[in-house]
Amino acid sequence: MASFFNQDQSPLVYDYDIKFYFLDIEANNNNTFIKGQVSILAESIVVSLDTIVFELIDEMTVDSVLLDQISTSFYQNNNNIYIIPELAPKNSEIFQTKIYYHGQPPAGGFFNGISTAYSSEWDIHVSWTLSEPFNAKQWWPTKQVLEDKADSCWVFITTDSSNLAGSQGLLTNITELGNGKLRYEWKSRYPIDYYLISFAVADYQEYNIYAKPRQLKGDSILIQNFIYDREGFLGTYKVGIDKTVLFMELFCDLFGMYPFSEEKYGHCFAEIGGGMEHQTMTTIGSFGFGITAHELGHMWFGDQVTCASWSDIWINEGFSTYSDYLAHEYIAGQEYPQIWLEQAASQVLQEPGGSIYIPPDEIDPEDPLVMFRIFDNRLSYLKGAYIIHMLRFELQNDDLFFNILKEFQIRYADSVATGNDFLELTNEMSAFDYDFFFEQWYYGQGYPIYDIVAYQENEMLYLNVMQSASTTFTDFFQMLMEYRLIFSDYTDTSLLLYQSEQEMNFEIPVQKSIVEIQVDPMNHTLEKLNSMVFSVNENSSLSNLKIHPNPFNEDVHLVFPSFDLLPIEAKVFNYSGEELHRCTIKKREKRLNLSGLASGTYFIYFRNYKGQTAHKIIKH
Repeated sequence: MASFFNQDQSPLVYDYDIKFYFLDIEANNNNTFIKGQVSILAESIVVSLDTIVFELIDEMTVDSVLLDQISTSFYQNNNNIYIIPELAPKNSEIFQTKIYYHGQPPAGGFFNGISTAYSSEWDIHVSWTLSEPFNAKQWWPTKQVLEDKADSCWVFITTDSSNLAGSQGLLTNITELGNGKLRYEWKSRYPIDYYLISFAVADYQEYNIYAKPRQLKGDSILIQNFIYDREGFLGTYKVGIDKTVLFMELFCDLFGMYPFSEEKYGHCFAEIGGGMEHQTMTTIGSFGFGITAHELGHMWFGDQVTCASWSDIWINEGFSTYSDYLAHEYIAGQEYPQIWLEQAASQVLQEPGGSIYIPPDEIDPEDPLVMFRIFDNRLSYLKGAYIIHMLRFELQNDDLFFNILKEFQIRYADSVATGNDFLELTNEMSAFDYDFFFEQWYYGQGYPIYDIVAYQENEMLYLNVMQSASTTFTDFFQMLMEYRLIFSDYTDTSLLLYQSEQEMNFEIPVQKSIVEIQVDPMNHTLEKLNSMVFSVNENSSLSNLKIHPNPFNEDVHLVFPSFDLLPIEAKVFNYSGEELHRCTIKKREKRLNLSGLASGTYFIYFRNYKGQTAHKIIKH
């Protein structure tokens, strides 16, 4: 069916398969004017392809069209080119269309198809393209269907001789055309999606470095950087650029060999906020640690394997953002991985709802803000990355986790995938059903909220764990949780407890006196800790009091075993940790009137000069 993302797209674009794109265009560094020709090799997949449609905005003028080298009639309407062949291509027949065109696309924001800017800092003009998610048609005739990758592409850019022009694949030739013009001839043999085809033009200098993944046994991968040819520029960014080597070698180990190793990886610098993962040559506006790692991670997640629909943008952005985290974990080290997780969790938990998966009915093609829903930093990027981290924790097997990532690359190489495809692979390789995990975290909304009451009596730790949720959309999160016990002798140990119900009681033997309990100390999971009540019962007789009736209606009768325990401070808390009642008990028997409390579960916390304890009570 036609893409729900583009109301102008004709369903006729689904009548053929793209084989090859060849863009041969003129562009410059100080404007967005485009002129040239685009050749498209495709295969008919209908009985008779009597109308061939490509996408191009009406603001661009088509001068002529050749179909298999024969001039062919056409017309433009509603951001499409309709080509009417005299002899319609039959099913399985390969045909070539060559479209000559020119024009200046309209200016726009970040997601504009082509942009130009001037950097006053470096006194330089630069032009670049950014076609994601559906703006390729703003600057070249194309087919904007994610599932239909071209088998290969060429991009030739003619520009002033003072410029360099970067694009996909290998720079096979630079042809002098006279009149102060050069043609940069880039060729890539790898499958590519329409929005990953790009160019950037500026007065660049070329700075090349090389990565040597262990898989290449001494051979190397070219990392080709087109950066501003200005004094001081390389010195400013060299350290950041050079880290690409470390990221490349790490990701080859974790994800499998770099998908485009027979060509190159590289960067074209531009006045862009962040970066865009154009295949084999990212367009980037800085060389910070995180953004450089993120964009390289896209070569596996987004480029070699591309989301099958914009609803599943997680396949691109969640995994590339987690690539940023992995670079912090394996390369930055020290406290930086925990800082990354803490900051990510803080942003995700700022709002109670929102889904990583984007239901198709939320992608309104008439809404100019729809792109910001797809590329929502909190959901698509940070929460998307965090649930990958949580799945890794749930698996409790790093070898298995990274083998799943590698197999995902193998199975869906040069193609597209959905979040459900990743789920099915995880189930298959783990021999466990993680459907519940994806229903909660990928398709669901929100996060869990924990209220915990714990006390230690003699050599036993008692934990009452109550989980609620930030939304009613997903009301429970079945999950593994880590608890770290800190002992009085300054040692510690960790417990992994599985939350399979909203309220659970755990009894754990311990040999030492606990002074502190930390919940999720290594930030393995997303949650809010609403309350934590912990007491150490150093006086066992304090816990031997009688509480009746329990459950109760109005009054709770307390009976303590001896006078020498008095006086005793008593506090009543709800599951949110809110103190509801307090009193000092000076007699062995005390009747508490709690009739004002709503029906539910509460905790009474007792403390005297010898120790402390807590007990659960229930009001009808």
